Amino acid sequence: MRLKSAIWVAAYLRRRHIDGTLAVVRRRGAEEAGAIFIKISRLDGTADLYGPAPQTAFEAWRPADRAFMACFDKPLPETDVETYLARQIRFDPDVWIIEVEDRLGSHLLDLVPP
Repeated sequence: MRLKSAIWVAAYLRRRHIDGTLAVVRRRGAEEAGAIFIKISRLDGTADLYGPAPQTAFEAWRPADRAFMACFDKPLPETDVETYLARQIRFDPDVWIIEVEDRLGSHLLDLVPP
């Protein structure tokens, strides 16, 4: 059984706060199963963005977990990342957006290999 989005987000924020990294919920989505996007601001005008991996990409690998994929191949200007997030919100208003400030781009996520 998969964790509710609200519980997963709370655990992720706690994990980031324990390591001294600023992480906040910018947009609260559906408590039960809203998609989660994590924006990693590198504090230099660029950002990385991670979003939900398609279920088919990891179902056999880790069937009950949440897994993420990089939305872009490299850090992009924050304005480009915000444009992408705005499109995602129009497509699905139940999305969660977490913003993390980390110069090194550390995400602490389980990523699905490309």
